[in-house]
Amino acid sequence: MISVENRSTPSNFIKNVITEDLRSGKAKEVITRFPPEPNGYLHIGHAKAIWINFTLADEFGGKTNLRFDDTNPVKEDVEFVNSIKEDVKWLGYEWEELRFASDYFEEMYARAELLINKGKAYVDDLSAEQIRELRGTLSQPGQNSPYRERSIEENLDLFRRMRAGEFQNGEKVLRAKIDMLSPNINLRDPVIYRISHAHHHNTGDKWCIYPMYAFAHPLEDAIESVTHSLCSLEFEDQRPFYDWVIAECEMPSVPHQYEFGRLNLAQTVTSKRKLKLLVDEGHVDGWDDPRMPTVSGLRRRGYTPEAIRNFVFETGISKNNGLVDYPMLEHFIREDLKLTVPRTMAVLRPLKVVITNYPEGQSELLEAENNSENEEMGVRQIPFSREIYIERDDFMENPPSKYFRLFPGNEVRLKHAYFIKCNEVIKDENGEVVELHCTYDPETKSGSGFTGRKVKGTLHWVEASQAVPAEFRLLEPLIAAEEPDQVVDVEGLDEAGDKPEPTFLDQLNPNSLEILQGFVEPGLKDSVPQDKFQFFRHGYFNVDSKYSAPGHLVFNLIVSLKSSFQLPK
Repeated sequence: MISVENRSTPSNFIKNVITEDLRSGKAKEVITRFPPEPNGYLHIGHAKAIWINFTLADEFGGKTNLRFDDTNPVKEDVEFVNSIKEDVKWLGYEWEELRFASDYFEEMYARAELLINKGKAYVDDLSAEQIRELRGTLSQPGQNSPYRERSIEENLDLFRRMRAGEFQNGEKVLRAKIDMLSPNINLRDPVIYRISHAHHHNTGDKWCIYPMYAFAHPLEDAIESVTHSLCSLEFEDQRPFYDWVIAECEMPSVPHQYEFGRLNLAQTVTSKRKLKLLVDEGHVDGWDDPRMPTVSGLRRRGYTPEAIRNFVFETGISKNNGLVDYPMLEHFIREDLKLTVPRTMAVLRPLKVVITNYPEGQSELLEAENNSENEEMGVRQIPFSREIYIERDDFMENPPSKYFRLFPGNEVRLKHAYFIKCNEVIKDENGEVVELHCTYDPETKSGSGFTGRKVKGTLHWVEASQAVPAEFRLLEPLIAAEEPDQVVDVEGLDEAGDKPEPTFLDQLNPNSLEILQGFVEPGLKDSVPQDKFQFFRHGYFNVDSKYSAPGHLVFNLIVSLKSSFQLPK
């Protein structure tokens, strides 16, 4: 296991609890778990939960299990299991043991029968809609089901017949018998088992009844002897039921739940239901779309595990939910890349320049440093000849004042090369500029010590004959609104729960993806996925893992070069 740059977690309430539990003897060792549901890909909020669970256990010499809360076969898939394992490893963490909730289904069933025998659970024939209607509201108490007073014998018989497959989906459920007048809705006889004739990725067709998440989760923690059950704040209202399950099911190990504030990013949604909707409706090209806040999406975009770990470290651990500005995440990837990736040149919107006084058929190699802030990265050779490409945005025929790039009669410096002066503008039949004719001054070669005159503009460029065609994908936040509505993403807590309204789709940014066709230096010809570069004046880019292929380079924008964001001191 690792800590972020060998730093321990900052002082926080969970760390204080663990310290006191070990001091008092309440806990002999620290056992945590990261318990994702395999119904989607991990996102940036999960990265924080992973860091909290693994790092805190590591700091106290404990262990962390990776456990899949796979209690709903309708929504789960082995694809999600594999992606989660890959993401956790990529982030730099190793679990002690790999567990599945489905491994404990037999014991969970036995504990459910124990509740029935104690008069603490009953089989209900009401529909999901009827259960919801009788549950009440935050201001109105619930009402008892007409099936609440069934005998223990009848409940046992019906529950066993549910397991045997005698009933259809939704025909019956098993409910905990607690208190329909409780001010906490989660204690108003919650459903703890439902019928689902569905194939399970781990148990196959062995079961046709499945425990609800809120019932299974505390049992899993107890079975694994978890000492500190760490979860995000939306589970706080579930804690009384969590404790009820542990006590009434007479579990020999008694874990305790502690809630921390979840990580929310501005202009981002982290509800798995919403992310799935984006995928299912084709608004993105998959869970790993570089615009998605998923770990796999960030990886494909070019983020590094070090940058993500440093980011979640800086957000800290508190009891309050907060909204973090996206530039804070971008700050850490810039810091991670600025001294480690080569700085090269790419032209995203090419405009051809012919240097009319440069000899035809001649070319030369110019020396360029690979990273001006890291001399150890050395130098490279780049070709220069009569024809080059510059950025179309670096030329204006009728520029405003204080425009220091190229325009008729003006002189600029080509990065690593020469001064050039624009003499003629070539247009097509529609009046569009298609080519510039310029002259160069051979005495102004970069590195020659020339000081005869100065220019205010420096342009990047790519030599035309050896330029490598490339596709560039410029990315902006997927959500245009600063604070998109955040739907609590607690899967399976409510058998009769409503699906979130997809109002956030109205907030999608229509400019979140722009695809351009341009050129890169010839030295990048053999680049492979996850190769990263800083393109002069454009930003940091990563070779895409889905669309890039030999002979067809595709680059994703990781982050722009500059930001006004600064970490608070």
